[in-house]
Amino acid sequence: MNDITRDGNDVLRKRADKVTFPLSDEYAKAAQDMMEYLKNSQDKKIAEKYHLRAGVGLAAPQIGLSIQMAAVLVPGPDNTIDLEETLVNPVIVSQSVQVAALEEGEGCLSVDKEVPGYVPRHDRITIRYQNLDGETKQIKLRDYPAIVCQHEIDHLKGTLFYDHINKQNPMDIDDNAILIG
Repeated sequence: MNDITRDGNDVLRKRADKVTFPLSDEYAKAAQDMMEYLKNSQDKKIAEKYHLRAGVGLAAPQIGLSIQMAAVLVPGPDNTIDLEETLVNPVIVSQSVQVAALEEGEGCLSVDKEVPGYVPRHDRITIRYQNLDGETKQIKLRDYPAIVCQHEIDHLKGTLFYDHINKQNPMDIDDNAILIG
């Protein structure tokens, strides 16, 4: 947890650089470390032992690297995994008009305080990205996995989740929005 870059550090507000292939040893290790952190943070015993906050996504700027890479590990029902991927140079190529937000609001490993409010996101997105081998992939996501990926892609643009919260009325959201519990 001590290696996570905290809010206030300039790297979190910069547009990250594109990654070129083949990956350097440093970037390959960073990808491995980010996914390992997510796995450890979701394991109750390991997380408790090492005082880790549970995370479902971690972007390279959050470990001090201004590159377009993010690891996502989204748990599903009954100890399954909905999404486990490292996204390199991800781009949202299509998105729904339908708005969605997490009922409890969003949190971030780089933001140590709770910031109440709805974070409006697109309920469905299609992402084009490269995997760690440089192969171009495309995935369609909806609901929680879509929200997680939008949060991580925002990190690569220098945007934090609370930038999307309505400043005058944090609990204001489109009447037709889907609230995900």
